[in-house]
Amino acid sequence: MVAEFNQDITLKMLNVALEKAKNLKLNIKYTCKVPGVFDMPLVIDTLLQKKEIDAVITLGAIVKGQTKHDELIANVVAQALTDLSIKHQKPVSLGITGPGMSDRQAHARIRPVAERAVEAVEKITTQLEKIR
Repeated sequence: MVAEFNQDITLKMLNVALEKAKNLKLNIKYTCKVPGVFDMPLVIDTLLQKKEIDAVITLGAIVKGQTKHDELIANVVAQALTDLSIKHQKPVSLGITGPGMSDRQAHARIRPVAERAVEAVEKITTQLEKIR
């Protein structure tokens, strides 16, 4: 799941995440694009209802503007993703950078955040399989 807002950052994150998933031999069933990170929860909820979906990787960049809107969006979305993960008992990674981040900082975090988002769902899925 990738946000199109700040797509100069997020599309690069998507390419890194797909590369990482391929290296880990993960099976990507859907690549969903939404307007912004705030729009992710509904699509994630729908995906997690599907039996063939084991996890969802989120990718987005919340860059600081002139107000605290970035903080609001980040807090609301992080809570929603946590709630969906618990509701469906499936991992949802937080590959969303920000808040309080400049455009330059967002560009610097493209690779590490995208890779960690993929690694997180792989590790959590493996752990859940062991304890179920």
